[in-house]
Amino acid sequence: MERQSTYTATATIDEQGVLTGWSEGARRLLGYDSPAVVGRPATALLAADGAAVRRALAGRSRWNGTVPLRHQDGSLLELGVLAHRRTFQTGATDWLVVSAVTARTQPPRGEPLEEWTFLQSPFPLAIFGADLRLVRANRRMEHALALPEAAIRGLRLTHIAPGASSEEAARSMRRALERGRPQEARGRLGPDLGQAIVLTPLKDADGQVRAVCLSVPEPARETAGGARPSGESAAPVGTAADQARAAQELGEVTVPRLADLMAVDLLDSPWTTAEAAGRPPEQVVLRRAALRAVPGDGGPGHGGGVGTGVGVGIGEVIACPADSPPTRCLTAARPMLYDMADPAVAEWVALDPGASWLRTSGTRSLLAVPLLAQGSTLGVALFGRHGGRGPFGPEDLRLAEEFTAKAATGMEQARGCSRPRTTTVAPQRSLLPHRVSDQAALEIATRYLPAATRAGVGGDWFDVIPLSGARVALVVGDVVGHGLRASATMGRLRTAVRTLADVDLPADELLTHLDDLVLRLAADEGSADPGADTAGGIGTTCLYAVYDPVSRRCSVARAGHPPPAVVTPDGTVRFLDVPAGPPLGLGGLPFEAMEKELPEGSLLVLYTDGLLEARDHDIDEALDKLSVALGRPAQSLESVCDRVLGDLLSHRLDDDIALLVARTRALHEDLVASWELCDEPSVVSLARRYTTGQLSVWGLDEAAFTTELMVSELVTNAIRYGRPPLRLRLIHQGRTLISEVYDASDTAPHMRRARIFDEGGRGLLLVAQLADRWGTRHDRIGKTVWAEQSLTAL
Repeated sequence: MERQSTYTATATIDEQGVLTGWSEGARRLLGYDSPAVVGRPATALLAADGAAVRRALAGRSRWNGTVPLRHQDGSLLELGVLAHRRTFQTGATDWLVVSAVTARTQPPRGEPLEEWTFLQSPFPLAIFGADLRLVRANRRMEHALALPEAAIRGLRLTHIAPGASSEEAARSMRRALERGRPQEARGRLGPDLGQAIVLTPLKDADGQVRAVCLSVPEPARETAGGARPSGESAAPVGTAADQARAAQELGEVTVPRLADLMAVDLLDSPWTTAEAAGRPPEQVVLRRAALRAVPGDGGPGHGGGVGTGVGVGIGEVIACPADSPPTRCLTAARPMLYDMADPAVAEWVALDPGASWLRTSGTRSLLAVPLLAQGSTLGVALFGRHGGRGPFGPEDLRLAEEFTAKAATGMEQARGCSRPRTTTVAPQRSLLPHRVSDQAALEIATRYLPAATRAGVGGDWFDVIPLSGARVALVVGDVVGHGLRASATMGRLRTAVRTLADVDLPADELLTHLDDLVLRLAADEGSADPGADTAGGIGTTCLYAVYDPVSRRCSVARAGHPPPAVVTPDGTVRFLDVPAGPPLGLGGLPFEAMEKELPEGSLLVLYTDGLLEARDHDIDEALDKLSVALGRPAQSLESVCDRVLGDLLSHRLDDDIALLVARTRALHEDLVASWELCDEPSVVSLARRYTTGQLSVWGLDEAAFTTELMVSELVTNAIRYGRPPLRLRLIHQGRTLISEVYDASDTAPHMRRARIFDEGGRGLLLVAQLADRWGTRHDRIGKTVWAEQSLTAL
């Protein structure tokens, strides 16, 4: 019998009453697998009149009560549920239904005096256990949430009061548990609760943290605008637990002391000092972290922030043009002062949604200060003043630099050691390529943006893999789920792709082998952990492309992944019609590859579906916007990446995004030489002469002796063990020289160590000692044995 433990059953239901989501907890509770219920009417699970339930929900945004449900085995369950109606930015709505399944034991009570203190406290109090599930709630908290303790006991905060505020509070709660120190968060968990949330760790007699107490100070302590009363000191800048809080504190300190309004915009991937100095003034993508103004000034909202008309809110993405003040400040890495009457600045403010807060507030003077810390550029702080106050002066500039320096230090510390998702972001980033090496075949630019959700980062990844014959493989994949499990699975699959790529498998065969691997991983994880959220990456999508700069042909295969985009040199954008193939882990279904010749200078764009989901789940609209973004001319691949992200991302990320943009190059005939050889021993000397003559043409006479030896052994091996036709090819690829011999036999050569009196067996050993790399590439018919040597030491 399954051990009774605390877990949460969740389901989502659309406005038509159809089930759209079904969690593992729901399966454990009612016995139905997700495919058996998703897409069916929710009333099919009811053991009561569905019309009565619909009447109870009509006109409500939240409901809690007991619902009779039918188990898969036919038994009846009386279940207490909490249902929230959610409205998305598209205007679509659905219902989130949650239920905490527990052992139903009464929570422990303390001594009478302690019990009275807890229950009768004038402050809302709630106690969450080590698993972040509610254990107790006092009467003031019940009243503020308009929910009885019995209805929410065993639920996490994010299920009790869904929203950004509860997500931030939950992160602070986790930090309080891990560090054993009180934490703070900002946001409203309910209309009758204040914005300041205090999370206090509760320790036993041995000093071990056993639970966390959530308390909300009286709302009256805050002004109507959400700012501190006069005389109450602001928190020192840079002591915040995360970057967002540090950005907010910078606003609290500088408004109105230094400026009438301010904003902090951060880079998703901070620049190093060298990167900042070497960047041309092109479009930059930032994310808004703070926005604050003096109350009652130009449309400010609650909490000292700017209200209506801001254009871009907290957490949303901003694409700043090359000539905008934020971009110029970041690339110059120094403060810059602007008069809003300047035509260039006025045009930016009038057209850019990210600058509309300056327009609506009537700003006359603007100061842009970069956020610099420990050799990194984190973002930019913008300070504005109205005409009545006068422009910024030298002393204002000194203060602004001092405050932003402290804030940047706090952000850098938060980035390095205090991020709530460090346990998943750090492994994720460590598994991605730290640096994409220069390729003669392709020019590469990449971006990776982690999701901004409580579930942690997902398993999106990209890779660039050099192959034999000057070819390059491009990979983009997306593992199902979020968190450490998804990151670990991603690492396994990325390693497997690299291993299979080294064998030089065709794209469709590589995906077939990867599909088998996912099935084995799922079987291993399923037997070890039947309750795993995702088993070994089943449902993972992947796209694998191989580009050959000699033929300029690109071979692509995909497993349930969005199709790649191609931009030809004339600006035409199209999506390659690659057979979709099933996601990995289904088994038994074929993958198909397609080949396309790409003109030199074409762009090949690979991405994960997080880029498309960001557009209100309208895939066609997202693809159209991606096409428009790619069709506009750009100075560099970096600006292409920034433009794509800026055009397609307009709000908080719900899924990771991996983006890879490659510009094709070609190896022309003057760098490639090929000869057909007959199947006779005498041809070996002819192959050596061909090689010597071609290296002389290329000015590589110093490499002639080594290359002659390798070509001689490769051709001899092909004559002795292979089948005609035979072909010799030399490729001069920048700093490397590649020698290839093709024959029609499928038999792979094996290197062995010859004994003293053996007449043969030393050829491949000699090639391995002379070459930097060597290997065998199997074609549809026959094989190619190749050897690559470096020319830098010559």
